[in-house]
Amino acid sequence: MNTVLFEQNSSIGVMTFNRPDVFNAMSVELILAFRDVTADIMKSNTVRALIVRGAGKAFLAGGDVAHFYRERDTVAETIKPLGDALHEGIINIRNMPFPVIAEVQGACAGAGLSVMMACDFAIAGTAAQFKTAYTQIGLSPDGGSTYFLPRLLGMRKATELIMLSETINAEQALALGLVNRVVANDALSNDAMQLAERLAAGATQAYARAKRLINQSWNTSIKEHLDDEIACFADCAKTDDFKEGVTAFMEKRKPKFTGK
Repeated sequence: MNTVLFEQNSSIGVMTFNRPDVFNAMSVELILAFRDVTADIMKSNTVRALIVRGAGKAFLAGGDVAHFYRERDTVAETIKPLGDALHEGIINIRNMPFPVIAEVQGACAGAGLSVMMACDFAIAGTAAQFKTAYTQIGLSPDGGSTYFLPRLLGMRKATELIMLSETINAEQALALGLVNRVVANDALSNDAMQLAERLAAGATQAYARAKRLINQSWNTSIKEHLDDEIACFADCAKTDDFKEGVTAFMEKRKPKFTGK
């Protein structure tokens, strides 16, 4: 069974974690597939929006604790290559030149939370539950949790969620700014697809540059960042989407962007 699936309909891609019998816990095979599938998607010339979701009742329940238990005496020596593969997948999501939407149902824990936070948007079903989980089994976080959580929630709340490892529900996640919206469970897939369709019909070149600027905003000076902003602005002004956008504005109609 393929542990990570990918399908594409027109300009929208859907990547599905596929170990539903164990709430999509991240086995060695799933982590390696996550790295490889995201690398392939990132190279696509036709995808303009991506949905990331889990098969069955969960989004992604974090690492495979059963594997950790079986390998508990040697995991410290063997974890580095596996962690590197996970982190490559996380970086691939952040570097995709189009919007990525997490469609979150059920459990979203550990590295699954990191995958969700790496996405540009997160839509949660009302039954979704979120947990850092690491410290409960004596581990510090990986997957970018200590990178994303302070940026999304601030240091104080990030420290609380990581050290206490308490479960928060969908409404709490929304109030904290961890997800963009919460919808009824039976509307989740439809809402995620509607957002993907809206984004896929948008100004793809502008989205890609905006995402790149957001990514690097934490690491550059204000002068460097402003220089990068105007360079991206100028690059966007060369695109067909820009010409269509301003023409549609003047003609008082909805633009028809092509992503070029």
